Amino acid sequence: MANQIPEEVIEEIRKANDIVDVIGEYVQLKKQGRNFFGLCPFHGEKTPSFSVTQEKQIFHCFGCGKGGNVVTFLMEMESFSFYEALKFLSERSGIDLPDSGVKHETSMSLENQNILSAYEWLTKLYHHLLRFTKDGKEGYSYFKDRGVMDESIDEFQLGFAPNVKDFTAEFLVKKGFHQQLLIKAGLVTLKDDNSVTDRFRGRVIFPIRNHLGKTVAFGARSITDQGPKYLNSSETELFQKGKLLFNFDLAKRYIRKESEAVLFEGYMDVISAYQAGVKNVVATMGTALTESQAKLLKRYVDTVILCYDGDRAGLEATYKAANLLRSVGCIVKIAKLNEDMDPDSFIKENGAEAFQNEVIKASDTFISFYMRFMKQDYNLSVEGDRINYIATILNQLAMIDSPVEREYYVKELSNEFDFSMDTLTDEIQTIRQKKGIHKDKREKNRYTNKTARFIQNKKLLPAFHNAERKLISYMLQDAYITDKVQTEIGAGFNLDEHKIIATYLYAYYEEGHPADVSLFIEKLTDERVKHLVIEIAMNPLHNDISDKEIDDYIKIIHAENGDKHSIKTLQEQSKLAEQQNDPIKAAQILKQIIEIQKQMKNTN
Repeated sequence: MANQIPEEVIEEIRKANDIVDVIGEYVQLKKQGRNFFGLCPFHGEKTPSFSVTQEKQIFHCFGCGKGGNVVTFLMEMESFSFYEALKFLSERSGIDLPDSGVKHETSMSLENQNILSAYEWLTKLYHHLLRFTKDGKEGYSYFKDRGVMDESIDEFQLGFAPNVKDFTAEFLVKKGFHQQLLIKAGLVTLKDDNSVTDRFRGRVIFPIRNHLGKTVAFGARSITDQGPKYLNSSETELFQKGKLLFNFDLAKRYIRKESEAVLFEGYMDVISAYQAGVKNVVATMGTALTESQAKLLKRYVDTVILCYDGDRAGLEATYKAANLLRSVGCIVKIAKLNEDMDPDSFIKENGAEAFQNEVIKASDTFISFYMRFMKQDYNLSVEGDRINYIATILNQLAMIDSPVEREYYVKELSNEFDFSMDTLTDEIQTIRQKKGIHKDKREKNRYTNKTARFIQNKKLLPAFHNAERKLISYMLQDAYITDKVQTEIGAGFNLDEHKIIATYLYAYYEEGHPADVSLFIEKLTDERVKHLVIEIAMNPLHNDISDKEIDDYIKIIHAENGDKHSIKTLQEQSKLAEQQNDPIKAAQILKQIIEIQKQMKNTN
């Protein structure tokens, strides 16, 4: 595939898309030394083992072993073909990708391509009807009455499905879509008499987009007495509501910018907050937060603000969501809303500035919320309930590692219930001892070099093995060193995989390519060799390596080669001596072999 697109175009696209920026759209990266670290998006982990190097434009996970450049990352992350990844990057950077002679490979099934196309057509149609026709006036009036501005209607591509039984089916069939596909996509409903009806007729439409901005489903709200009040598309391979978050595609850049996400329960809450200038906002889709959604948020951000309704049901949902988010490692805050308020109604009554300052910025910590939430279950005018409530809170406080944070909340309890600080603190220490709670020092240093060293130093390798790896890592970034190694070692590396890499490198430089690891791995077809090159390339190197250091590595490799050759020769001589019935000579040769092996062991 790659050779059908001019190499200079591929190189231009790759260089225009910095790997840290692209991966940063999927993973929260934090710089440590020269590299960036984050949680691997390819396997579950709580301690970052995923490393990205800007200098070499490659990534590598020390946990699962995946690695590559910006193109292979997208191929792995999005299940893109090479062409799709390149097209995505070309559009992202504004570079034209030539069409002539290029087969437009796609990893997506034809059925899913058609479903996406059907949703794209309907999104445009429903939006046009809402904004510019009499047929959509009813829906337009609903949004205007809810305070939604035209700019937001356009940005969210809100729409209206006319209350006509077969409107959608007729429109899409005329566009060439098969009725069976429309049923499977959840756009029309099959009746008992084998006729179809528009699933969303007479409802306002909220397009649900995936993280790439493609509409994969609709959320629809009834604006009459028609039930149910909210209706989603049926689930498909493209749309699983427990894995997507509404507005995530628009919000993710603001989430990165603010270093926190605000999570709502409803579409209108998101739209109202977005209009109010709070744009790092997403929502679940009529269901409780799932572990998959929580992990998605954690990949992008550490802190999540929960902004659910202020009534009892909203508080219960907040508590469950908070515990789930905390279990995947998020810091959780809870926005303050009165019992009779939801985010949308608060903004309407109090305005955008009040929402930002009095609700979002004034968010409670989880512990403050927990203390308030648990009071609902106790009658604090009764002595027994007060004691049980305090015991419940102390159990939660015992889970906090920070002594300062613990003391802050202990002081609140002490003031409210007239217990001494010492008594409450002693009880917490007893609970911590019983539960065996200790600080996880490795988690504390999760973005430090200590973590990286812990991951990388899995086992000690022989001296010649390390020498070969070091030499290859320098060869990957310097054609001059590669020339020197080719002259003095050639394919004489001791390990077969190192011989293969060196051979590829000699050919790569002879073709006139620059010292560029990202480009080099693109030309490798063997996945095992490619992953080993990435692993070697991630090793830290000196910028100003001396010729003496290179010579030392070469000597170690030669010595290993020489000793192995000597042992093989001596073994053959020993075998011959035994055949000639000369045990004394055989014993002398064996003694030489043992001596060489001892020297090799000491060297390694």
